[in-house]
Amino acid sequence: MKIRRATAVDSPACARIVDDWFTATDWMPRGPGLARLEQIMREGFPVREAWVAMEGEATAGYLSMKVEEHHIFGLYTATPGHGVGRALLDHVKKGRDRLQLRSHAPNHAAHRFYKREGFYTVAHNLTGHDGVPEILMEWRR
Repeated sequence: MKIRRATAVDSPACARIVDDWFTATDWMPRGPGLARLEQIMREGFPVREAWVAMEGEATAGYLSMKVEEHHIFGLYTATPGHGVGRALLDHVKKGRDRLQLRSHAPNHAAHRFYKREGFYTVAHNLTGHDGVPEILMEWRR
């Protein structure tokens, strides 16, 4: 697996991963759609720190964050449970002493993953922009 900086060219593959997650997640309201996700990423990748994990020519996942806030905005993988998320987190932990992220409260699988990676919950019952409650998690070296 190779991890490299994401560019606008990666937007379609990354948007597909997120759109597939929306489709597979029964507790999540329907997302903005593939075209809007592509647009968000095309505009966001150049202004945020964004990374893609590549397995050969295939995009296996991505992570997007706002560096000055140490905040991860998105971490999605095409096949959860295969080490892609961990590789992306390990990559962005290098040289940092803290990170934070928000996770949907019903996403227990993600919470277990983040706890294994050293994150802990610092706030509950936050209002998510999509109407689903969220928790705030943090990692410190």
